[in-house]
Amino acid sequence: MANWVAARPVEGKPAVAERQPDDRKPAAIEAQEDMRTRSVPVLTRALAILEVLAATRNGLALPEIARRINIAKSSAHSILLTLLRQGYVSRSPRTRRFACSSKLLWLANQALEGLRLRELAVPFLRQLSLSTGLTVHLAILENLEAILIAKVDPPGAPPLSTWPGRRMELHCTAVGKALMAHIPNEELHHLLKTRVLARHNDNTITSPRRLLEVVEKIRAEGYALSDEENEVGYRCLGVPVFDERGRLAGAISVAGSVTYVNNEKIKFLAAQLKRAAEAITGALIGEERRSSDTSKCAPGHVRVETTSKHARAAR
Repeated sequence: MANWVAARPVEGKPAVAERQPDDRKPAAIEAQEDMRTRSVPVLTRALAILEVLAATRNGLALPEIARRINIAKSSAHSILLTLLRQGYVSRSPRTRRFACSSKLLWLANQALEGLRLRELAVPFLRQLSLSTGLTVHLAILENLEAILIAKVDPPGAPPLSTWPGRRMELHCTAVGKALMAHIPNEELHHLLKTRVLARHNDNTITSPRRLLEVVEKIRAEGYALSDEENEVGYRCLGVPVFDERGRLAGAISVAGSVTYVNNEKIKFLAAQLKRAAEAITGALIGEERRSSDTSKCAPGHVRVETTSKHARAAR
């Protein structure tokens, strides 16, 4: 059995799919087999409880958890006790409220540590944060959401209310917009038709037509701007990051107060972001070359541009 992989397009020539050996079952067959396998109801409820608790700041009492998950209090109590004994939730002795424990953070960090992009990007994110004095984020695209996989705060600056593992909406964040502008148009239109574009304040863009105009501007300029659209008082800039084959790998952003991220600094910050993104792409290319036999390296592996060429490809 073979796996067909889209080759990197060459200027002036159509992309040709490459045939690679693959012993795995076709994805359609695997999907059918997965659909026939029953989920474990109690595990589904336990995960739902963790997600509900993760969305709260002060934890929740048992009755409220049961109500939100729509299960009996006795069932919720049994699941919570199991999670408590395993160390995934904690319970306040005073309020009896349940909350997520630090073990979940440890688990998430262990998973994130294995991400190749994060490992290679972090040194450049630190350098970017030091050179700009701003908080830097790295995000990937998952299920049409931006998932933060790394964050670097500048020394002495008050931390923003973001953290690795947090899900960010695409339409109102800089990393989200940078990702959104470089997904295929079919996926983009599906997103705008099926997702509710939440309004966080008067600056949030919730019109699909207006967002399409914003996407065209991002593709032309090479960077995205979130101008107090997610949180009043803060402005963010983001750019896409491409991998060694020119595919969208993620996005990086800088964020700070509107006082610091003012109109005079936007062009400078955008240029800094683009340089950092190109450096990350270079690191991905370098690792690919090191892990491959030198004689088998593709001849076109050079620095990947992060502007108009990829914007045209997204169209």
